[in-house]
Amino acid sequence: MIKRKRNKLLSGFHNLFLLYTLFLFSSISTILTIPSYAEDKPLRQLKIPELSLGQEGISSWQEKVRHELSQRLSLPNTKPPSFNEKHIKKEENLKWNLEEIEIQSTLQRRIYISLATLSPKEEKKYPAIVCIHGHGGNRYTAFENEPSPYHEFGKILVQNGFVVITTDVGQHEVYEKDRTLMGERLWDLMRCVDYLETLPFVDKNRIGCAGLSLGGEMAMWLGAMDTRIKATVVCGFLTYMDQMEKNHCMCWKFEGLRELVDFPDIYGLIVPRALQCQNGEKEPSDQFPPSLAKKAWAEIIPAYRAFNAEEKAEWIIHSGGHEIAIEPMLKFLKRNLS
Repeated sequence: MIKRKRNKLLSGFHNLFLLYTLFLFSSISTILTIPSYAEDKPLRQLKIPELSLGQEGISSWQEKVRHELSQRLSLPNTKPPSFNEKHIKKEENLKWNLEEIEIQSTLQRRIYISLATLSPKEEKKYPAIVCIHGHGGNRYTAFENEPSPYHEFGKILVQNGFVVITTDVGQHEVYEKDRTLMGERLWDLMRCVDYLETLPFVDKNRIGCAGLSLGGEMAMWLGAMDTRIKATVVCGFLTYMDQMEKNHCMCWKFEGLRELVDFPDIYGLIVPRALQCQNGEKEPSDQFPPSLAKKAWAEIIPAYRAFNAEEKAEWIIHSGGHEIAIEPMLKFLKRNLS
């Protein structure tokens, strides 16, 4: 009797083991048959075209990519009828002035901008630059006196005859419903361009942008998505998305981005307008090293060749680290916006 019960018990355990094994095998099989991310959603579907596609093919590609990215960035469909500007304060110096102004960015949201101009201004139209700060910065960063990787680039540009405009793009929260973080940052910069175009002393055909780190990323986006930008300087942000997935703030990423493009493709939207990228020799390998930038640049430059516009594109390796090299930036912007 005891033996029969023991055999029955063992038989029960055996059946449970078989059921568990069958379940485990079934689960593993299910996991193995789930498509990988790349198979389910292929990355970089709208990669920058080859040189052989020619100018017309590249221009068509640019138009398509801008449209697709605009949708994913969730950019507003309409602009406010006016800036409804409010002048907050003005700092007057011997050679230049800095004014803080509040303007309408969207129908629901207002932003602060800083506008720097020569003092006194001559009776002429000046070129203008949208200067963009990085993480931890603000609209005043471009003018700060203390030592920083920005090296007072906004102040230097003003003193060299450029009108400079800045705004804050370092937020990590979405302000309006149904928007994206990167879309809101980009939109505010585009509104800066809108505002520059209303100023009687600004030449709207000579507007550029420049920035470092996050500011370089946003300069890339602004130059890519807004064709009014005639010259773009990107410092410390010529890289790939795989690199940015590691040890970096993930604020750059939004739904659908990686399926469409990588960063060289976004740079490709600037072609054939002027583009300068800067990388420092002392950049760590896990940040924005020249070795990775070289690979990305090799994907961008063929598109410039297709337009016979190689002289409009330059990649600078300077002796510093994660910072702006002032002299090549200034020389480039003077050459392309004079």
